[in-house]
Amino acid sequence: MSSRTVHLAVYDTLADWETGHATAWLARGGHTIRTVGPTTEPVTTMGGVRIAPDLALADLRPEDSTLLILTGADLWDMGDDLAPFAAGARAFLDAGVPVAAICGATAGLAREGLLDDRDHTSAAAPYLAATGYKGGDHYRETDAVTDGDLITAGPTEPVAFAREVLGRMGVFEGAKLDAWYRLFHHSDPAAYEELNA
Repeated sequence: MSSRTVHLAVYDTLADWETGHATAWLARGGHTIRTVGPTTEPVTTMGGVRIAPDLALADLRPEDSTLLILTGADLWDMGDDLAPFAAGARAFLDAGVPVAAICGATAGLAREGLLDDRDHTSAAAPYLAATGYKGGDHYRETDAVTDGDLITAGPTEPVAFAREVLGRMGVFEGAKLDAWYRLFHHSDPAAYEELNA
């Protein structure tokens, strides 16, 4: 398997809009995107898109990946069906492999105890507080947060989330990363020229 493989978690009720910028630009930057589901049975996103996962979560190993992306989904707040993905995130972080979580996936990480000692963000502080986690002092009221190997963002910030992911994975750096963000978040036409210079 490629040493530039990124794994995107997919499951029923996945929030389609949250990772498109990140995965598209990772792929354009030379990374291979592989989907990982609860099993290899197809899942259906919030938008009604059916996805056949490339592999099952039970077959995912941190050493075969450079990043695990966890998307939001209604299922994060409807029981423990996705708890194995949070446990998988723990295995990745313990192995020194980055994890990026957005929206409801942050609640899953909170329940797993992964946000207790790391700076993070989410949809809102009360949303994570409802999980009973112990990391409230590390909550940051901002678009996206990177703390070591963990990236977090709320559901309204797919572009800020992608900025953190792309920077962490070295797709863009410095002025190029800033230009990419200004173009896609602020619609700054001058950023187009800088990004393509």
